[in-house]
Amino acid sequence: MSFLTRIFGSGGQERDSYRPLYGAIVAAGRDPAWYVEGEVPDTVDGRFDMIAAILALTLLRLEADEPQTRTPSVLIAELFIEDMDGSVRQLGVGDLMVGKQVGKMMGALGGRLSAFRDEIAAGGGFTGPVARNIFHDRPPSEGALGFVSGRLRSFHGRLEAASVDDLLAGRLPRP
Repeated sequence: MSFLTRIFGSGGQERDSYRPLYGAIVAAGRDPAWYVEGEVPDTVDGRFDMIAAILALTLLRLEADEPQTRTPSVLIAELFIEDMDGSVRQLGVGDLMVGKQVGKMMGALGGRLSAFRDEIAAGGGFTGPVARNIFHDRPPSEGALGFVSGRLRSFHGRLEAASVDDLLAGRLPRP
């Protein structure tokens, strides 16, 4: 019995129905523009940062339609955990440390959810959360910070305009 099966049970069929959305989130986070024009480091950590940012904004959009979207949000987070578990294992992290690494990643996702939620409530331009959570307070340039912040802010606007049905079917707007 796998670690995830013990935690989440064997009813993965419903979770699997959200793989198209999770796949679209990952694809959006891997868009080369983030790493070229946005100067996000094209590293494992940089890619995690972008996928987590896209996922956080998507989960915040789904949060706006609770309680209808509560279960899908949880199942999408489970897909993220499953993906991160597999990724750290591929990187050679031993079984005893996988849980700790995935826990740190979930904490990082939670931090992004909070930072973006606060920034949206304040009507901000995302530069603070982007500087802290993507560039770790060291943006390579003002242009890069502006590009990533502006693009994520625009993505958030397109998410708000998207229907829940489209999102849950995996039709994510372009960042």
